[in-house]
Amino acid sequence: MSITIQMLGELTVYRDGERVSLPRSKRTRALLAFLVLAARPHRRDRLCEIFWELPDDPRASLRWSLSKIRPIVNHSETERLIADRERVSLKTDDIEIDIKSIMSRLEESELSADDLKTINSDLQEPFLEGIDLPDQELFQQWLLAEREEVGLLRGKILSRLSAHPDISPPDQLRWARCWESLEPYNPLAATQLLEKMDRLGLTREMASTRPQLVERFRKAGIAWSPYKPAEVETCNVHTNEQLLERKLLSEQKIEFCTASDGARIAYATIGDGPPIVKAANWLSHLEYDWDSPIWSPLFRELSIDHRFIRYDERGNGLSDWDVDNISFESFVTDLETVIDACDVDNFTLLGISQGAAVSIEYAVRHPEKVKQLILFGGYAAGWRIGATESVIKEREAVMTLTKAGWGQDNPAYRQIFSSTFMPRANTSELAWFNEFQRLTTSPENAVRFLSVFSSIDVRDKLSKVTVPTLVIHSLGDQRIPVKTACDIASSIPNARFVGLDSDGHLLLGREPASKEFLEEVRKFISTT
Repeated sequence: MSITIQMLGELTVYRDGERVSLPRSKRTRALLAFLVLAARPHRRDRLCEIFWELPDDPRASLRWSLSKIRPIVNHSETERLIADRERVSLKTDDIEIDIKSIMSRLEESELSADDLKTINSDLQEPFLEGIDLPDQELFQQWLLAEREEVGLLRGKILSRLSAHPDISPPDQLRWARCWESLEPYNPLAATQLLEKMDRLGLTREMASTRPQLVERFRKAGIAWSPYKPAEVETCNVHTNEQLLERKLLSEQKIEFCTASDGARIAYATIGDGPPIVKAANWLSHLEYDWDSPIWSPLFRELSIDHRFIRYDERGNGLSDWDVDNISFESFVTDLETVIDACDVDNFTLLGISQGAAVSIEYAVRHPEKVKQLILFGGYAAGWRIGATESVIKEREAVMTLTKAGWGQDNPAYRQIFSSTFMPRANTSELAWFNEFQRLTTSPENAVRFLSVFSSIDVRDKLSKVTVPTLVIHSLGDQRIPVKTACDIASSIPNARFVGLDSDGHLLLGREPASKEFLEEVRKFISTT
């Protein structure tokens, strides 16, 4: 049974070419559209938060909607809607989706002008028309973002039409005007428009348009070097980071493996090339990480030419939250389970923060599997090891505050961690990380994690590490002092230490230290 889903215009589903009658409930249709576009596992409580803030029993409402969606997408021989006790996902591998087909076509480098014009015409249809849920803020935010993505696709098409070799210069100018009108604050569109005017000899129009564009970008605070006559600009490639991140997210493959105690661990793979495995650390979410001002630049760069593997620690993210055992040993065995499921050998192991101790333990147990070890912001012993009574009381007070306030709307409790993890973060970055922490785990599990982290101790394992090791640490790290990293580097045979000019325990993608981190990692991987 073939399924085709159209999202341009009203949401429409065809089964073997025949249109399917959709549920009358707009909320159910909205849930179907969400599951189709975000074709990856979602926690039930998160779906309830997105679609049912008002009902007394949102989980029952979710079950009802899923019961209406199931006969639309499932077949006696094909189960596409997968729903277990904690997660819901919709498999779309064999579903033809109009907007995803368009995105795939746009990856082709030599589309004809007619093909581009047809796609542009298709994209002018309203996206998911009539499916708005004004009383559901989270869904409306998601829907608005998706509609903006469609607009970005149109901009990408118009940029190619404005420079297509099979289109006459006057028509190229017409498409450049459309592009600039659609994206008035895109410097590439403005430059392309002026260049086309210049090449057609429209000197007077260019002279009047140029200062208007200069003033527009100045008021918006957008850096732009205005096009000057006879300049040659390359504008036929319109790179947009939002589109790139969306593309990577869609290419990421999320799967589940089962630990020895039955806990389900979510792991993700993306990219091709020599494998890099990232051990889990506080906190993660295989889906939301791509929006992170911290992780997304790192993940994007590492997946360009490597098979990049990561996973959510038990108790958080897409892995099982309701687990009996959260301990250092379970962290290590979960890493073993993920590596076995991915069937990788001779890989680079990356450990960040408490993930460094987990990586050290794994490298000692399985030196035949690890090619290189990279440790960033790590520590070999938790704060409870050798701590004074006053330090213990202070840290335990933080754990009490965490349990009381973690799940509340007031982010002050989570700010305790955000401000020390990223002292240079701006207001929006701190707000993102505060909310991210709330979404990734429960208050009870947050406390359990902190308790386990406090008692980590792999100091006796450092001298037993036999693989090439790179230790990287921010010189001004306010959470884990740089001396801790120096002690690790001096205790691991032949380890190399690199200090970064940053005060962050976690690196913001926009700071120079983040680029230096990537350079050091790439150099280490290529030379050892």
